[in-house]
Amino acid sequence: MTRDRLLFALFLLFALVTLEPAQSSAQVAPSAFKSPLSLTAGGMVSGFQPDYVDSKLIGLGAYVDLTIFHGISIEAEGRWQRFNQLDSIYQDNYLIGPRVKLHRFWRATPYVKALGGFSNMNFEDNIAHGRFTTVAFGGGIDLKVSRRWSVRAIDGEYQIWPDFLGSNLKPYGLSAGIGYKIF
Repeated sequence: MTRDRLLFALFLLFALVTLEPAQSSAQVAPSAFKSPLSLTAGGMVSGFQPDYVDSKLIGLGAYVDLTIFHGISIEAEGRWQRFNQLDSIYQDNYLIGPRVKLHRFWRATPYVKALGGFSNMNFEDNIAHGRFTTVAFGGGIDLKVSRRWSVRAIDGEYQIWPDFLGSNLKPYGLSAGIGYKIF
Protein backbone atom coordinates (compact mmCIF):
# COMPACT_ATOMS: atom_id res chain seq x y z
CA MET A 1 0.00 0.00 0.00
CA THR A 2 2.81 2.43 0.78
CA ARG A 3 4.47 1.61 -2.54
CA ASP A 4 1.30 2.68 -4.38
CA ARG A 5 1.24 5.94 -2.44
CA LEU A 6 4.89 6.57 -3.22
CA LEU A 7 4.30 5.96 -6.94
CA PHE A 8 1.27 8.25 -6.84
CA ALA A 9 3.28 11.01 -5.10
CA LEU A 10 6.09 10.67 -7.67
CA PHE A 11 3.54 10.86 -10.50
CA LEU A 12 2.02 14.05 -9.03
CA LEU A 13 5.48 15.61 -8.57
CA PHE A 14 6.41 14.72 -12.16
CA ALA A 15 3.12 16.18 -13.46
CA LEU A 16 3.58 19.43 -11.52
CA VAL A 17 7.18 19.85 -12.69
CA THR A 18 6.31 19.23 -16.35
CA LEU A 19 3.13 21.34 -16.37
CA GLU A 20 4.55 24.32 -14.46
CA PRO A 21 6.58 25.78 -17.36
CA ALA A 22 3.49 25.73 -19.59
CA GLN A 23 1.50 27.73 -17.06
CA SER A 24 4.26 30.24 -16.28
CA SER A 25 4.72 31.21 -19.94
CA ALA A 26 1.25 32.72 -20.30
CA GLN A 27 0.91 36.13 -21.92
CA VAL A 28 -0.89 39.18 -20.68
CA ALA A 29 -4.53 39.51 -21.75
CA PRO A 30 -5.09 41.74 -24.80
CA SER A 31 -6.00 45.34 -24.05
CA ALA A 32 -9.02 45.28 -26.36
CA PHE A 33 -11.45 42.64 -27.55
CA LYS A 34 -13.57 42.56 -30.68
CA SER A 35 -17.24 42.13 -29.88
CA PRO A 36 -18.56 38.78 -31.11
CA LEU A 37 -21.99 40.34 -31.88
CA SER A 38 -22.77 41.02 -35.51
CA LEU A 39 -25.94 41.28 -37.56
CA THR A 40 -26.20 40.42 -41.25
CA ALA A 41 -29.33 40.73 -43.38
CA GLY A 42 -29.72 39.47 -46.90
CA GLY A 43 -31.90 38.34 -49.74
CA MET A 44 -31.89 35.14 -51.78
CA VAL A 45 -33.35 33.31 -54.75
CA SER A 46 -34.43 29.68 -54.22
CA GLY A 47 -35.32 26.64 -56.24
CA PHE A 48 -37.12 23.86 -54.36
CA GLN A 49 -38.58 20.43 -55.06
CA PRO A 50 -41.82 20.67 -53.01
CA ASP A 51 -42.30 16.85 -52.68
CA TYR A 52 -45.99 17.31 -53.45
CA VAL A 53 -45.87 17.72 -57.24
CA ASP A 54 -43.09 17.12 -59.77
CA SER A 55 -42.82 20.78 -60.72
CA LYS A 56 -40.02 22.73 -59.02
CA LEU A 57 -40.95 25.92 -57.19
CA ILE A 58 -38.86 29.06 -57.52
CA GLY A 59 -39.01 31.90 -55.04
CA LEU A 60 -37.49 34.82 -53.23
CA GLY A 61 -36.41 34.95 -49.63
CA ALA A 62 -34.77 36.97 -46.90
CA TYR A 63 -32.57 36.04 -43.97
CA VAL A 64 -31.21 37.66 -40.83
CA ASP A 65 -28.16 36.23 -39.09
CA LEU A 66 -27.33 37.38 -35.54
CA THR A 67 -23.91 36.15 -34.44
CA ILE A 68 -23.97 35.85 -30.67
CA PHE A 69 -20.54 34.26 -30.19
CA HIS A 70 -17.63 33.69 -32.52
CA GLY A 71 -18.96 31.25 -35.13
CA ILE A 72 -22.31 30.61 -33.41
CA SER A 73 -25.36 32.50 -34.55
CA ILE A 74 -29.14 32.49 -34.75
CA GLU A 75 -30.59 32.63 -38.24
CA ALA A 76 -34.13 33.49 -39.24
CA GLU A 77 -35.31 33.08 -42.81
CA GLY A 78 -38.44 33.55 -44.81
CA ARG A 79 -38.93 32.06 -48.26
CA TRP A 80 -41.85 32.69 -50.61
CA GLN A 81 -41.89 30.12 -53.42
CA ARG A 82 -44.48 31.59 -55.72
CA PHE A 83 -42.96 31.22 -59.21
CA ASN A 84 -43.29 28.23 -61.55
CA GLN A 85 -46.51 27.11 -59.83
CA LEU A 86 -48.39 24.08 -61.08
CA ASP A 87 -52.16 24.31 -60.47
CA SER A 88 -51.64 27.25 -58.04
CA ILE A 89 -49.57 25.14 -55.61
CA TYR A 90 -46.97 27.12 -53.65
CA GLN A 91 -45.08 26.92 -50.36
CA ASP A 92 -43.83 29.61 -47.96
CA ASN A 93 -41.34 28.93 -45.14
CA TYR A 94 -40.71 30.81 -41.88
CA LEU A 95 -37.82 29.25 -39.96
CA ILE A 96 -35.41 30.12 -37.15
CA GLY A 97 -32.60 28.28 -35.39
CA PRO A 98 -28.88 27.89 -34.71
CA ARG A 99 -26.23 28.25 -37.38
CA VAL A 100 -22.59 27.25 -36.82
CA LYS A 101 -19.75 28.54 -38.96
CA LEU A 102 -17.04 26.03 -39.74
CA HIS A 103 -13.35 26.70 -40.34
CA ARG A 104 -12.90 29.71 -42.65
CA PHE A 105 -10.52 29.46 -45.58
CA TRP A 106 -9.64 32.26 -47.99
CA ARG A 107 -12.86 34.32 -48.21
CA ALA A 108 -15.15 31.30 -47.86
CA THR A 109 -16.95 30.42 -44.65
CA PRO A 110 -18.86 27.11 -44.73
CA TYR A 111 -21.67 26.64 -42.22
CA VAL A 112 -24.31 24.18 -41.03
CA LYS A 113 -27.75 25.01 -39.66
CA ALA A 114 -30.78 23.43 -38.02
CA LEU A 115 -33.98 25.45 -38.22
CA GLY A 116 -37.54 25.04 -37.06
CA GLY A 117 -40.79 26.86 -37.64
CA PHE A 118 -43.74 26.53 -39.97
CA SER A 119 -44.59 26.48 -43.65
CA ASN A 120 -47.74 27.56 -45.45
CA MET A 121 -48.94 25.65 -48.48
CA ASN A 122 -51.60 26.46 -51.02
CA PHE A 123 -53.17 23.38 -52.62
CA GLU A 124 -54.21 22.82 -56.22
CA ASP A 125 -56.69 25.22 -57.74
CA ASN A 126 -56.90 27.11 -54.41
CA ILE A 127 -59.14 24.45 -52.84
CA ALA A 128 -57.34 24.66 -49.48
CA HIS A 129 -54.53 26.35 -47.61
CA GLY A 130 -52.65 24.92 -44.63
CA ARG A 131 -49.94 25.68 -42.06
CA PHE A 132 -47.52 22.87 -41.19
CA THR A 133 -44.72 22.43 -38.66
CA THR A 134 -41.34 22.42 -40.41
CA VAL A 135 -37.87 21.26 -39.36
CA ALA A 136 -34.96 21.99 -41.71
CA PHE A 137 -31.31 20.93 -41.84
CA GLY A 138 -28.82 22.48 -44.18
CA GLY A 139 -25.56 24.19 -44.86
CA GLY A 140 -23.74 26.32 -47.33
CA ILE A 141 -20.90 28.68 -48.07
CA ASP A 142 -20.73 32.46 -47.60
CA LEU A 143 -18.07 34.37 -49.54
CA LYS A 144 -16.83 37.63 -48.06
CA VAL A 145 -16.66 40.27 -50.80
CA SER A 146 -15.81 43.30 -48.67
CA ARG A 147 -15.92 44.37 -45.05
CA ARG A 148 -19.73 44.63 -45.15
CA TRP A 149 -20.88 42.64 -48.21
CA SER A 150 -20.99 38.87 -48.64
CA VAL A 151 -22.35 36.47 -51.23
CA ARG A 152 -24.28 33.41 -50.12
CA ALA A 153 -22.80 31.25 -52.88
CA ILE A 154 -24.87 28.19 -52.06
CA ASP A 155 -27.30 27.22 -49.34
CA GLY A 156 -28.79 23.73 -49.36
CA GLU A 157 -31.76 22.81 -47.21
CA TYR A 158 -33.65 19.59 -46.51
CA GLN A 159 -37.00 20.11 -44.81
CA ILE A 160 -39.27 17.71 -42.95
CA TRP A 161 -42.94 18.49 -42.45
CA PRO A 162 -43.81 15.80 -39.87
CA ASP A 163 -47.57 16.42 -39.68
CA PHE A 164 -48.48 16.79 -43.33
CA LEU A 165 -51.98 15.34 -43.65
CA GLY A 166 -51.12 12.14 -41.75
CA SER A 167 -47.79 11.73 -43.55
CA ASN A 168 -44.39 13.42 -43.93
CA LEU A 169 -43.55 15.90 -46.66
CA LYS A 170 -39.82 16.34 -47.42
CA PRO A 171 -39.09 19.35 -49.63
CA TYR A 172 -35.47 20.17 -50.49
CA GLY A 173 -33.71 22.83 -52.47
CA LEU A 174 -30.93 25.32 -53.05
CA SER A 175 -30.66 29.06 -52.56
CA ALA A 176 -28.13 31.78 -53.40
CA GLY A 177 -28.07 35.43 -52.42
CA ILE A 178 -26.30 38.45 -51.07
CA GLY A 179 -25.89 39.78 -47.52
CA TYR A 180 -25.01 43.06 -45.83
CA LYS A 181 -23.34 43.21 -42.40
CA ILE A 182 -25.17 45.90 -40.41
CA PHE A 183 -22.81 45.73 -37.39
